[in-house]
Amino acid sequence: MQRLALFDLDNTLLDLDAAFAVWAEEFAAVYGLGPEAAAFLISLDRDGHPHREAFFGQVRVRFGLPDSVSELWAGYRRRMPHLVRVRPEVFDGLARLREAGWKVAIVTNGTADNQLGKIRETGLIDAVDAYALSGLEGVRKPDARLFEIAAQRCGMELAGGGWMVGDNLTADIEGASAVGLRTVWVDRGAWPGWKHEADHVVTDVVRSFEILLAG
Repeated sequence: MQRLALFDLDNTLLDLDAAFAVWAEEFAAVYGLGPEAAAFLISLDRDGHPHREAFFGQVRVRFGLPDSVSELWAGYRRRMPHLVRVRPEVFDGLARLREAGWKVAIVTNGTADNQLGKIRETGLIDAVDAYALSGLEGVRKPDARLFEIAAQRCGMELAGGGWMVGDNLTADIEGASAVGLRTVWVDRGAWPGWKHEADHVVTDVVRSFEILLAG
């Protein structure tokens, strides 16, 4: 099997939940929404569901905000790349993979400005060989094409095999399995009771580096 490692972005390589909590506090303060607003925003988020546009539609109605949904969503996308963080041990793991001859790419769904902003602001752009973003490519995981684009940008083909590491059982694990990749599921407790066919299950992406390097 070729040394190809594809990684999801949000809540895999970086901690989106922690950044969202910071954003919620900031948002509530800026709009003067009161002490309970941040908790409401976090509860409404539900691991990225509903879609952000629908999310801000509900937020706008709940708090009677004057800004349009598109303005609220655009403000979120501008701010979030500055709030997300990547732990040093994640950068270390990516470096170890590349030093061992692996090609590493990010495969993520989301708007181009938001996701590319995160990759640039965190420094991940220099820690990987390539990326494939749904907002740029016009296809979303679990569509096979997004995985294919990432592999090709690493100079490889999916037929040669490889790995996908991610936290979403449908987009990441099922999607990657369908194109012949082995998988590591980062289980954050967001999919209770769901059956899966991931090759490995971890609770922290750092553990996935050891699995890949040992394989």
